[in-house]
Amino acid sequence: MAKSPKTIVDRELIHELTKLLDETGLTEIEIEQEGKRVRVARSASVSAAPAALRVEVAPTSSAAESGPQPFDPSKHPGVVISPMVGTAYAAAEPGAKPFIEIGSQVKEGETVCIIEAMKILNEIEADKSGTIVKILCENGQAVEYGQPLFVIE
Repeated sequence: MAKSPKTIVDRELIHELTKLLDETGLTEIEIEQEGKRVRVARSASVSAAPAALRVEVAPTSSAAESGPQPFDPSKHPGVVISPMVGTAYAAAEPGAKPFIEIGSQVKEGETVCIIEAMKILNEIEADKSGTIVKILCENGQAVEYGQPLFVIE
């Protein structure tokens, strides 16, 4: 059964974008071509293993916009974003109880995670009081500046 031309992704384009990521040191690149949007991203890796490569292809037509839109945490008024690049930790030390879990009640100023940047541990605090409804990063995950970490309602 042949695939329709709309679902075929140009492998050469993906290889070229991946090569461009390697050459420039970028973590992601997105282009729009012939009515399709192609995004190639490398997730940062904490271990010595190579970073995972992620490819997303999305139609740019209004058909993609007509369906229900996925949850965008960056637009939520209660989002807690990463103020820096580093490694996020859910607890003060390995094996300790996490600072928060889904359903946890937090107060403004309460520590919700730690981000290690340049060997310095930085406590990240809730900027409002409420209930943790989404946790958007994993323990030990590399995070970027401006990346949504949690949602408080």
